[in-house]
Amino acid sequence: MDQTSDITQLLAVANDGDPEAMQAVLGLLYDRLREIAHRQLAHEAEGHTLETDGLVHEAYLRLLGVERVQWRDRQHLLATAARMMRRVLIDYADRRKAQKRGGGEVAVVLDEGLLAVEEHVDELRALDEALERLEAANPRHSRVVEYRFFAGLSIEETAEALKLSPATVKRDWIAARAWLNRELES
Repeated sequence: MDQTSDITQLLAVANDGDPEAMQAVLGLLYDRLREIAHRQLAHEAEGHTLETDGLVHEAYLRLLGVERVQWRDRQHLLATAARMMRRVLIDYADRRKAQKRGGGEVAVVLDEGLLAVEEHVDELRALDEALERLEAANPRHSRVVEYRFFAGLSIEETAEALKLSPATVKRDWIAARAWLNRELES
């Protein structure tokens, strides 16, 4: 039996409420989750203190806490993990911004690294809000962006996961990127 079949079977068991099955799936996908985390962290500002393994572990914990999701397949899980990682990064940036603004009792020295975090959190938030608007306007385009950009799936993998043709995924990918660029420019 190959890894894809193992994952599919384990997801079916996890859907029936077995948390150990979900842990096993996440263990099998750990290297792929690290790739996704590394890819997302590559877009972060210099001086970012969250590392690849930390991001994977935060997303891992959030995935273990997800209820009422019927996992369809490996791609669905990876796209959800990528979305969780994006939320972890936004939450992390928000906490750093709050610290800079005196959110805690510890005095924080203002430096260029914290300024970069503040600027970056605004960009992350704008992207997240644009993705939410895209989800409302065109859910399929939103899924294509999640699978392609955040989960790092190929055109073919995305097409398979969404049960679309590769040509449709290519068109949707182009349209979604153009839509997001327009949204982010305004």
